[in-house]
Amino acid sequence: MSDIGTITSIFRYPVKSMLGEELGDSMLDLNGIPGDRAWGVRDEQRGDFFVGKRCAALLGCRAWYADAEEVTAAPQIRLPNGDTFCADADGAAKRVAQAIGREVTLWPVVPEARQAQPKDDANPLEEMQALLAREDGEPIPDFSNPPPELLEVYARGGPFFDAYPLLLATQQSLDSIARALPDALIDPRRFRPNLLIETAEPGPFPEQNWIGRRLRIGAAVLRIQSTCIRCVMTTHGFADLPKDPRVMRALVKEADGNLGVYATVEESGEIRRDDSLVQLD
Repeated sequence: MSDIGTITSIFRYPVKSMLGEELGDSMLDLNGIPGDRAWGVRDEQRGDFFVGKRCAALLGCRAWYADAEEVTAAPQIRLPNGDTFCADADGAAKRVAQAIGREVTLWPVVPEARQAQPKDDANPLEEMQALLAREDGEPIPDFSNPPPELLEVYARGGPFFDAYPLLLATQQSLDSIARALPDALIDPRRFRPNLLIETAEPGPFPEQNWIGRRLRIGAAVLRIQSTCIRCVMTTHGFADLPKDPRVMRALVKEADGNLGVYATVEESGEIRRDDSLVQLD
């Protein structure tokens, strides 16, 4: 066993694609950080939960829990204009829709949330290129990992994850993109990690070497499952971050379009900021 890094920040995103909250500590369980992506914003024009990829304004909204420990309650939402309300309040979805200029509804994790079927009137390849912000000549990523059966467990039957329940990124990876774009604002908010890690391991994107490993963090044990394929959300402008398509160009050139790694929780337990990451195998 060996120490390979330290947690510098813990983030939770109560509503998928909105800004979230920073925590000093958290339990980790099968669904990662309790309350993470516990609510989703469904695009009623398209019938899916990829609103943030199509609508940068959603990323300027913020969600948090009034009581950090009471995550079964609906989270609070603050719109860019300061309007604040509970996610389950009457008219909440209408207020979000007006703020972002798109017809949406707000959903907790219930089976009915996923009954809407994505509309098929768009060209799949063109839409994939748009959502992933890939230019002509840049390859579409390989989506063979995670396999469908794991997506069914982690991204279809529970919280509104894109894939696995935890996303880890290292400060070194962010610094590598910042060096490639020295006049750009490279901020963790563009990449939405759950855990931001400081590590002394070598390489510009060191967490990619963790794939397949088991890591102990605090009292929890994680298995690093796959890389995180990045999409157009990294280029959006929101809050004080400007729109910057160059971010994806740098990601494709420097890191094959990936940044960060997905993990599952093998043993539940509490983690805290400044906890060490210990490689188990």
